[in-house]
Amino acid sequence: MEIFDYDQILLLPRKCRVQSRSECDASIDFGGRRFKLPVVPSNMKTVVDEALSRWLAQNGYFYVMHRFDLDNVVFVREMKQHGLYASISLGVKAPDYATVDQLAAEGLAPEYITIDIAHGHADTVRDMIRHIKAKLPQSFVIAGNVATPEAVIDLETWGADATKVGVGPGKVCITKLKTGFGTGGWQLSALKWCARVATKPIIADGGIRSHGDIAKSIRFGASMVMIGSLFAGHEESPGNTVEVEGALYKEYYGSASDFNKGEYRHVEGKRILEPIKGKLADTLIEMEQDVQSSISYAGGTKLMDVRKVNYVILGGDNAGEHLFM
Repeated sequence: MEIFDYDQILLLPRKCRVQSRSECDASIDFGGRRFKLPVVPSNMKTVVDEALSRWLAQNGYFYVMHRFDLDNVVFVREMKQHGLYASISLGVKAPDYATVDQLAAEGLAPEYITIDIAHGHADTVRDMIRHIKAKLPQSFVIAGNVATPEAVIDLETWGADATKVGVGPGKVCITKLKTGFGTGGWQLSALKWCARVATKPIIADGGIRSHGDIAKSIRFGASMVMIGSLFAGHEESPGNTVEVEGALYKEYYGSASDFNKGEYRHVEGKRILEPIKGKLADTLIEMEQDVQSSISYAGGTKLMDVRKVNYVILGGDNAGEHLFM
């Protein structure tokens, strides 16, 4: 198979069918709900918090709350009290099993549960999926992260309703440097590879550096795109604000970093400073307009029309811009 990443791919336009790009529908059905955009902020402490999760849910966007220093039961209860859907993250340890049991005992089934560990192709994930399905059968279970078709097939067989693809391609992830494993540098190919065998939705997680990468993710099989760095660094972002030479930045660090763990042990993430970008609402509007433009270039009117376009691979052995269907 050909190996490539986002910056080596360009999608090829088809004849435009709309009078205005605003006619294009960038929304997506995911887990029984319709969201304005096929994007979700990464479930990281410097990207989302309780207040931001509430705002996203209220305004028609998908979110996944992180699982660090958080009482998931209280969070789900409060989201339900606000009349909003609940979307939480869990690990695979004893406290996570206890959380599932408590949610079930209180009749608080979250609409979405993401089993979120670095290496999601694991017996521990299989066991947690089965536990959630037994205790909270109405919850939509997202499992990951994985990097291979074999893993996608296993997670779907174990009962996952969606799979998160991406091991180490994120801006603050150093998995490939620390372990020699991952999809860093070829995440878009990995997505294509995994989507070929998937029968349920795929979330592309990591490696997104520009809004155009959202359309590329959809083209190669994603239903939803998880984004960290583009969502970090807003005025509402929960990271600490830092001033450097008169300019304001927000902290952004990986979930597997020592900044998040509180200790230097099995570290696979780092900390960076993101320039403050303004209001998240403005970025989401711009993102929607850019996805609408992508749909119009695809000759379509709705998001999945992007799946129909051809593409070229640039550079290296493909300097002749080989055409791929």
